Parts: sequence; C-alpha cells; structure tokens
Amino acid sequence: MGLFQTKFNTMKVITKTLFLLLFSITVSAQVSSNLELTDIFNMEYVSDPQISPDGSKIIYVRNFKDIMTDKNLSNLWIINYDGSQNRPLTTGNQNDYYPRWSHDGKKIIFKSNKEDSKMKLYLMWMDTKEIAPLTNTPKSPGAVSWSHDDRYLAFTMFVPEAEKSIVKMPAKPEGAKWNTPPTYIDKLNYRGDGQGYIKGGHTQIFTLSIDGGTPKQLTTTAFDHGAPVWAKNDKALYFSANFNPDEAFEPANSEVYKLDLSTAEVTPLTSRYGPDNSPTVSPDGKLIAYTGKDDKLQGYEITNLYVMNTDGSNPRLISGDFDRDIANVQWSNDGKGLYFQYDTEGATKIGHITLNGKVTTLVEGLGGLSLGRPYNAGDFTVSNNSKFAYTLGNTEHPSDLGAADKKGSKRLTFVNDDLFSFRDLGKTEEIWWESSYDQKKIQGWVVTPPNFDPSKKYPFILEIHGGPFTSYGSVYSAEIQAYAAAGYVVLYSNPRGSTSYGAEFGNLIHHDYPNHDYEDLMSGVDAVIEKGFIDTNNLFVTGGSGGGVLTAWIVGKTDRFKAAVVAKPVINWTSFVLYADGAAFFSKYWFGKKPWEDPENYFRRSPLMYVANVTTPTMLLTGEEDYRTPIAESEQFYTALKLEGVETAMVRIPGAGHGIANRPSNLVAKIASVLAWFEKYKDAE
Repeated sequence: MGLFQTKFNTMKVITKTLFLLLFSITVSAQVSSNLELTDIFNMEYVSDPQISPDGSKIIYVRNFKDIMTDKNLSNLWIINYDGSQNRPLTTGNQNDYYPRWSHDGKKIIFKSNKEDSKMKLYLMWMDTKEIAPLTNTPKSPGAVSWSHDDRYLAFTMFVPEAEKSIVKMPAKPEGAKWNTPPTYIDKLNYRGDGQGYIKGGHTQIFTLSIDGGTPKQLTTTAFDHGAPVWAKNDKALYFSANFNPDEAFEPANSEVYKLDLSTAEVTPLTSRYGPDNSPTVSPDGKLIAYTGKDDKLQGYEITNLYVMNTDGSNPRLISGDFDRDIANVQWSNDGKGLYFQYDTEGATKIGHITLNGKVTTLVEGLGGLSLGRPYNAGDFTVSNNSKFAYTLGNTEHPSDLGAADKKGSKRLTFVNDDLFSFRDLGKTEEIWWESSYDQKKIQGWVVTPPNFDPSKKYPFILEIHGGPFTSYGSVYSAEIQAYAAAGYVVLYSNPRGSTSYGAEFGNLIHHDYPNHDYEDLMSGVDAVIEKGFIDTNNLFVTGGSGGGVLTAWIVGKTDRFKAAVVAKPVINWTSFVLYADGAAFFSKYWFGKKPWEDPENYFRRSPLMYVANVTTPTMLLTGEEDYRTPIAESEQFYTALKLEGVETAMVRIPGAGHGIANRPSNLVAKIASVLAWFEKYKDAE
C-alpha cells in the first residue's frame, strides 16, 4: 500500500472518529434529564388571548423571564386562527400586555412600558403595525374598553389625593436635616398586599379619544369605580362599585351603575345586599348581564349570573340550577345566550347558557396560567362568529394557545417544546378517596418522579393549596415538578372547602376551618401509601397561605411527617384578623364575630393553640412584605417552636408579598428552601 493511500485511510479513520465524537456530543446534549431549578427562567406561557371580531386572527400575550434581570416580561404575538403565521407584534425585554381589538378589527390598544418605566396605553393600526402612545399619565390606565364607534376609549385610573393629617410639625431651622414627617393614618384599610401602605386616592373613570389628547375624568366621588363598559349607543357607561358609606365595613356589597355621558349623572341599577359585578351589554343593547349573589355572610357562596334591562328593571337569575361559579361572561352574537368559564372537579371549561338557564359545555382543557402551583386558571374570548381563543394547559405544560369552533378544538402554540424536549417530567395521575371523617369523596393528583419504578419505595410530599376557597387541578406546576425531579412522589388535592365542587362542599368549612379538612388530607396520604411505592419513613408536608395554615395544623395533630415547611401561614387568627389587609372581611365572613367577641373560637382554630404538641422539624417561609398573611404570623410560630425546643428555621424572602414569586428567583428560592429542609431530615437511601 502506498504512502498516500495509507495517509488517506488514516484520514478516513480520523474523520470518522471525529464525526462519531461530534455526533455523540450532539446526541448527549439532547439526552433527556430531570428539570433543574434554573429551568424556571426558561419557562414561558400564553395568557390573555384576544380573538379578532371576525375570528380570523388571535393576539396573545407571550410571557417569559429574564435570568439576568430577574424579571417577568411579556410581548404580544399574533397568529391566524388556522395556526399559520405565528409571529411577534412587539419585541424587547419589556412588558407588553392587555391587547384589545377595536370593533371593526382594524386597530388594537395595549399597555406597555417599552419607552420607560411608566406604563402607557398604546394604539396600533393593524394594516401598517404603526404604534402611537395615547397616554402619558402618572398612573397606569386600568381596565379599558372601546366605544362601539371605535372613536373613544373608557378606562379606569387611580387618582391620588393629598394625605390628610392633624399632625402639624413646627418649621425646622434653615439647613436642618429632620426625619421624614410622620405618617398619619385614620382608615380601616391602610395596607394592601402587593401595594404596601396605601396612598390616598381612588380609582376613577376616564374617557379618551383615539386621536389622543388629555383623558377626561368623568367621576370624582370618594370611592373606587370598576371597569367601564359602553352602552350600545355610546351615550352611557356601565360599571360596578361599592358606594356604601361604610364600604370599608361592607367589603362585598357592590352594585351596578349607569353613568350618563351627557349629564354625568350616576344611577344605581341594582340594590340587593350582596356583590353585583362585571356588567356586560347584549348585542342589541337592551339587556345587561352581570354576576353576583345574595350575601349570606358565608365564607363561600356560588357566583351566579343575572340579566336585567338596561334601566335596571326586571332583574332575574338565569343560572340558579348551575352549582358552579360563573366567570368571564361574554354575550353570544345573536343575543340569545352567554358564554362563560367555570371550574368543576379540577378542570376549567367554557360553557354556554341560554336566557332560560340551559347550560351546555363547549370547550374543555383551559388552564396553565399558574407556573408555581397547580391552581385552576384560564381565560378565553369569543368572536362574532362563535370561534374561541383560550389558554390551553394540562399537567405536562403551562398554558399554550388553543382555538375552538363547532368543528372542534386545536392547539396552536408549543411555547415550551424547546425546553421540554430534553427534560423528563413527572407523570400525574388523578385519584379519589373517601374522607375518614364522613366519607366525603375527595379528589387529588399523584405526581411520580421521572423514570418512576412502582417496585421501588419513594419519599413522599403532601402539598396543600391555599385559599382556602380555591382549587387545584389538572394543570402544570413548576413547583410540583421540581419536587418530583428531586425524587419525591407528590400528592396535591382539594379537601373540603375547595371550590369547583358546588356550594355545599365549599361551605363544609364555614366557621370551621381548619378542622375536618385534616381528615380529608390524611385519608389521601393513606390512599397513596396503599399503592405500595411510598417510603413511610420519609413522609413530608408543605403548603402555602391556607395550605400553610393546614400544614401548621397538621404538625400539631400528628407526628407522622419527618419534616414540614409552613409557607406564609396564619398561626394566630386574632393577630391575623387585626393585622392583615381585609380585616372587615375576614372577621365578618370567616368568623362571624370579632376576636374579642369570641376569643375561644379564634384560638381553637389557631395552630398556635397546638404548638405544645409539635415534634416535627418545621421551617417557616414567608415574604417580608406579605400583608395578607403577615410575616409576624410566621415569627410567632417560629418563636413558639423555639420555646418548645422543636427544630425549626425561618426563611424570609426579601421584597416579596403574599404571592412570593413576584420575581422568578423568589420561586426558585422557595422550592430550594423546601427541598433543602426535607433533604436535611430524609433518611439516607
């Protein structure tokens, strides 16, 4: 063999070896692995889908995160109804959201902070994609609606008012550096979660020409005004508000009002005791649909659907036989019925109701709006020709964009396929069991780790939802998936008091929470253990908000868990009612009496009462700016556990309110803290 041939063959071998090496590297880069916590920064989801009036196009909000700035961001995308030509309308590391079509489908408005930190209202012409700012106000516009002639917008906006104080400081000497003047507070509601200490002022209604100019303020009363909707003739606006002189003490009592644009006269259209909200006008302009209920001072009551004439006459309940909460009401184009969404047994659906009250389910599978925990959530809009755009989610992915009509439904986007193509997820199985307390049927979901082997034994986490009047469902949860990725079997469920099962089930905890939801949860733990793949020496429990209450309650009732993480809990109902935002609501609806009127009941339902029983190592975790379940609640339990000699720790999330995950890293921090605490006490394999 010649030298050249020998060199040639040698080069072939080297080339083949390099190819195989490169191929191996490429393949190995795509080999599936479990989710990592930093993957949360790469997760996206779809929200607020807005279908065009003719049903041909859908604009949606695509939510994403920036790992370098630790921000939640969003842009607008547009897609044809058939799924073609999916492309961005806006781009950049900013927040673009709240798109709304004009009635003629030729324009949209949206909100954005693309120019500076100030949130402005923008107009986009859909033929040219030109954009113009419409507002430059100190405060961001709230809910916005188009007039029917597409010439004007109506919107809400907060109008500050000068703070009043009886404290008069003397004049300071020239050049003196005194502290900031004292803050004088004389209102019942002076703090709000996510808001901090509330500044003086109220939400008022404005109108604005799409040609620009200065917004015209239409209301001036010392009350907050709800989202305005236009009358069919554009001569009036309808909105809901609580104008009760004692509105701070009657937080759930609102009415529907008419605002005459020519006279500025405001007329009440409803008058019953209870919340009447979300008016929407029929296509012919003759009827108003609205949601509400007769307030019976219960912790949970079904939200019903009503219809009345536009002058307020002939109000009637049309959803009386439908035992589920009605939300997001939209008229059908023929005016013979309304579309709405509802939750039932862990699923969110779109329904249609006739004016006679006949309900038909049209679309299923809404969800996926909560990246953290698996709460039911969804959104939809409908076109004039009865085509739907909705958020589509399940246990395997956050919300994508779905579309549906009489021919069926389809998925239009796959915004996380780039990430999930090489990540293994835990599998989710729906289960039901009977409560040991009264044999009520309880729904839950078991999530097993990736590459699950039922012949093996796995550590177990019971994860409990908040509310308590909310519900989990068959939707994606980054937090639950992170626990599964770490090798845990996870159970989440809807114990008594959860919504989506009707009024009776929701009110099983009326003035009795926490209590027998404990048996519901423990029965669920037993049901999963019976499957045979749980390591009963490694049981763990956690929950947030109302779930934090129940977690703290559980460790005061049993020692079967190796460790617990109590997130943003209520520990002492007396201090909670007097310290949280919404004092009037919690005392009135959740207890029926003020703390000093029924101290025994308040303490009987407080996990603090059972702290002497606790032996379970327990971590407390709360945002430092949480004003819903203030961090003082966690501090009380932490100190009490320390005094009792129980192993405990406290994790404080700086700058976070009740939702904690106002920044992506906060969600990562929460998950990492929970796993670190459980790993500390988990028996070695």
